[in-house]
Amino acid sequence: MALTEQDFARAAFKLGCEIAVVKAVAVVESTGGGFDPEGFPKTLFEGHWFHRETNGKHAAMHPTLSYKNWTRAHYGKTWKEEKARLNAAVALDRTAAMKSASWGMFQIMGGNHAKCGFPTVQEFVNAMCAGEGEQLDAFVQFIMSTGLADALRTRDWARFAKGYNGPSYAKNKYDEKLATAYSKAIPSAISP
Repeated sequence: MALTEQDFARAAFKLGCEIAVVKAVAVVESTGGGFDPEGFPKTLFEGHWFHRETNGKHAAMHPTLSYKNWTRAHYGKTWKEEKARLNAAVALDRTAAMKSASWGMFQIMGGNHAKCGFPTVQEFVNAMCAGEGEQLDAFVQFIMSTGLADALRTRDWARFAKGYNGPSYAKNKYDEKLATAYSKAIPSAISP
């Protein structure tokens, strides 16, 4: 079930930020939807995480799934290709693969499951599969546990981007994309 305005309002209240801020993150991370056309959570498999999670033991035989440094070169061109990459990694090491993908509307890495309030990555993935409401709740918990709420409150896009996507956020203009999405999400003023 799609998120409602009340869902976004509830999350914004918990984080102490504007509704438009939460919506901006959703738009930038997943174009605002948490599921692919088949009803599976949107995912993006990160081979450098998988490499780290498995100590590189699959790198020689599966170099497009396990590699030392981040690259987008192996990302699927479609959601189906990306889902196939995750499934191939799951066949090698289920837990490591689930930790090495970002999940749902807010694209939170499975390896961050504890910061979202889930003792295991499987419980986290189950919640991501359950619905966008659960994805939103995980996002709120993640933001609160990582101390990023203040960056959202003040709309410090660069600080948020660095904390949420890592120090290389500027390569993808993540902060600029957030600012643009926010400006499109804020309600327009009605002239008298």
